[in-house]
Amino acid sequence: MKTLIDADVSPGSQLKTLSKQEITQLLDSSQGGLYQLFRRCSLAVLNCDNPIDDIEELESLHKSFDISLNSTERGVKLSLQNAPISAFVDGEIIKGICEHLFVVLRDIIYAKNEILESTKFNLSESEGITNAIFHILRNANAFRMGHKPSMVVCWGGHAISHVEYIYTKKVGYELGLRGLDICTGCGPGAMKGPMKGATIGHAKQRLADGRYLGVTEPGIIAAESPNAIVNELVILPDIEKRLEAFLRLGHAIIVFPGGVGTMEEILFVLGLFLHQENEDLPYPLILTGPESSRAYFEAIDAFILETLGEKAQSFYQIIIDDPAKVAYEIKKGIAKVTDFRRSTGDAFYYNWRLMIPLDFQTPFIPTHSTIKNELRLNKSLPSDKLACDLRKMFSAIVSGNVKLDTIKIIEREGPFEIQGDPAIMAAIDKVLQIFIDQGRMKLPGKQYVPCYRIVG
Repeated sequence: MKTLIDADVSPGSQLKTLSKQEITQLLDSSQGGLYQLFRRCSLAVLNCDNPIDDIEELESLHKSFDISLNSTERGVKLSLQNAPISAFVDGEIIKGICEHLFVVLRDIIYAKNEILESTKFNLSESEGITNAIFHILRNANAFRMGHKPSMVVCWGGHAISHVEYIYTKKVGYELGLRGLDICTGCGPGAMKGPMKGATIGHAKQRLADGRYLGVTEPGIIAAESPNAIVNELVILPDIEKRLEAFLRLGHAIIVFPGGVGTMEEILFVLGLFLHQENEDLPYPLILTGPESSRAYFEAIDAFILETLGEKAQSFYQIIIDDPAKVAYEIKKGIAKVTDFRRSTGDAFYYNWRLMIPLDFQTPFIPTHSTIKNELRLNKSLPSDKLACDLRKMFSAIVSGNVKLDTIKIIEREGPFEIQGDPAIMAAIDKVLQIFIDQGRMKLPGKQYVPCYRIVG
């Protein structure tokens, strides 16, 4: 059976013609060029809905895949060689996948030229980073001017159980019935389920302009290929800008079951809520799942209590096995957000008022050295700063699990060593072991081998 295909694809009207310099940047496979990044992200997009979430396995299966860019007077075309045939129907590329391919092209070029190598933004200052994220999102047409707050950010794992996946669809359905939009990390599992459910809710309410916004970043896209329901996709340059984009775009957050990536997201938002300048900022946060996930959320709740304390627990609700109640509470919470934005003059489409300290925004590059020397996992820290460093620690584990560059480092130098306050180390060890025991740290078809070691 034929599994690969060659094809030329065009973006229609969604991408402006590229300059010769931009094309050279993409096609340059030498050090510093964009081609390898572009190829890797494009391959992930073409493998949409494929159960493989191991980047090394994906690359191994598609060594012959190639993608080239051609600029003509009429615009831009992509030439695909040995592309996965699952992205095509009767020889024609699926429209949503085609759109995502050109989003990869758009965002990689924009981030490189207009953000990372531009003098327009001071990326060593908090305000400069927030402005840069605003420009990336605006370039991606992610803002809806004049619309009331309706964007619900949904976080959770890409490798969840079938029961948990069905539950995420039920919650998405209830959100859709209430006219709410969905923003996720754009991958499968808990990122796809809410979108799939919301499409039915929107259809029943005859809402033709439902938004299914996916927010990702290049280092993680291969493990969370954009699902085909995503009708708006944005690729941020790194995980920290991705996390900030969620908080700036969203009006409420729902957390479904997941693993270390989900724990990283929870710690990011709790760290911000614990900051004194954000304490009165309304932002609904609900942790939810089916009855079978109760033990998972109990473990999360216990970990937060043991590390960040009761105040951190006060910022969220845990609702088990009640999709309608989740959607009702989210809608009620968004009404408070709307009133607050009106009273303070803050924009509905971009949360300018949220204070995000520079330490939360600065990219953390996980290496054996940075983990040993830069993480301060000590209870003497203020709770918001401890949450920040705990987030970085979980981010390092995510990177060690799924990001090719970090996987190679661990193969050479051994697992990361995590050290700190004994009580915090015990809490980390306990919650990670629960994730392993529940199969939340296991990639399909593989027994999980930890990329970390708890010291102390």
